[in-house]
Amino acid sequence: MAIGTTPTTVPNPDLVVGEDDKSNWNLPDNRRSGFHNLHNLTRYSLGIRASDVLPLSKAIDGRIGDMPEVRRYTGTTYFSAMAVVREQSVLFEVYAPDFGPDRPHSMQSVSKTAASLIIGRLVEDGRVELDRKVAHYLPEIGSGYAEATVQQVLDMDVVNNFDEGYDAPYSADLRRGVPVGYNNEEIALGWRLPPAGEREFGCRAFAGALVSDDVVNSTGETRYASTNTDILGWIAERASGRGLREFLVDIVEAAGIAGVYHIGTDCEGVPQIAGGVCMTARDLARYGLLFARLGEGVHGEAVGSARFIHETRSGRGTRLPDPSGWIRYSNHTTTDGRWLGHGGYGGQYLLADPETGTVVAFFSVLEDRHAYTEDYLPGVIRMAEDIIRLYDA
Repeated sequence: MAIGTTPTTVPNPDLVVGEDDKSNWNLPDNRRSGFHNLHNLTRYSLGIRASDVLPLSKAIDGRIGDMPEVRRYTGTTYFSAMAVVREQSVLFEVYAPDFGPDRPHSMQSVSKTAASLIIGRLVEDGRVELDRKVAHYLPEIGSGYAEATVQQVLDMDVVNNFDEGYDAPYSADLRRGVPVGYNNEEIALGWRLPPAGEREFGCRAFAGALVSDDVVNSTGETRYASTNTDILGWIAERASGRGLREFLVDIVEAAGIAGVYHIGTDCEGVPQIAGGVCMTARDLARYGLLFARLGEGVHGEAVGSARFIHETRSGRGTRLPDPSGWIRYSNHTTTDGRWLGHGGYGGQYLLADPETGTVVAFFSVLEDRHAYTEDYLPGVIRMAEDIIRLYDA
């Protein structure tokens, strides 16, 4: 190239938006590799490691591997990894041929459960009040959240113009009140590039600009929106005076994670707890043990709140739509009144049972158009429920 000649560039091929309004890494043919490598693909990221690791030893329970549903869900082409851990024992562990125990996997919206630990601790410490309106903590917030209570946000119980549906339209102008699609959130996550000629934006600028004439959800059903998690992280920082990164370091230390807790950030450096975490299956199980221990860390420190977790499991919250109607969305986790859990786009699930101290961590990658099949995760949850019942007294 001659001196003074401007180099030619092209949009990042992994993050460019192509057919079916999906970034290249998330197209069905590329998605499996994308989920296995998302920690290397996002625009911005942060890695955290624990100073002290929770050691796990194998104590394989053959009953788990013999269960028909376990054989079914670990035998599909979607499957990546599964680990069942109780206290400090690995009871079951299996990986797909193209994956392995040392490889991180995108856990997608399982990431949201960090907000349950963080807000629960702040409630316990008297720094956050659940009946306060969001505008009390974030006076600059737009009408999409201003009149909603913190409790509504925790329970996915807010009505505004954000649409989590994967066919929902992109909008560059949020002030008009038109439906705004999940692809806007993916720009904030750093998972896709904005349309040509438009600038990047952070998760708080996006969520803060949403609008609503009435935030009240009168249906009683979960109105799922990843922007709710963005709001909770923002409230946590404002109410505590601590950065979200500091909370996550506390959580990683308390879980005793052995590998790297990879988390994407937005363009302003805000950790993306709505869906940006990647971990190994064992580390996801270690993380799940925090919920099984009612928010208590490996050194006895409280990064969550036992009282808040007990309230979470008390039958309150919004009801998930069928075929998951036996589950409530409560305080930023899902629960049947016994276990705590959360699913993730593409086929992820974490289930933690405080009754027996058992955790089921499951990774997979659905490769249909939208990485969603209505009865897939409900079946995974039923499988996990059958596993924890093995250890009932």
